[in-house]
Amino acid sequence: MKTIVIVLASFCFVATAAMADDSCKVQAAGKNLHGAALTSFAKKCCKDQAAAQKLHGAAETSFTKKCVADASGS
Repeated sequence: MKTIVIVLASFCFVATAAMADDSCKVQAAGKNLHGAALTSFAKKCCKDQAAAQKLHGAAETSFTKKCVADASGS
């Protein structure tokens, strides 16, 4: 029973992380942003998501860097 709970919790975390990556990209596309405005929006959005996931230190930096790269398409 514990194993099933752990597996389900893991899937929920992975699904949340996947949706978090896409949401900044989707939000930026919806706002039709380009250049510096896109980068600025992506940084703020990704930092907000890192804070919501309670990431700190290297995990926050890594998440934010990947999220910004994915959202801005670079």
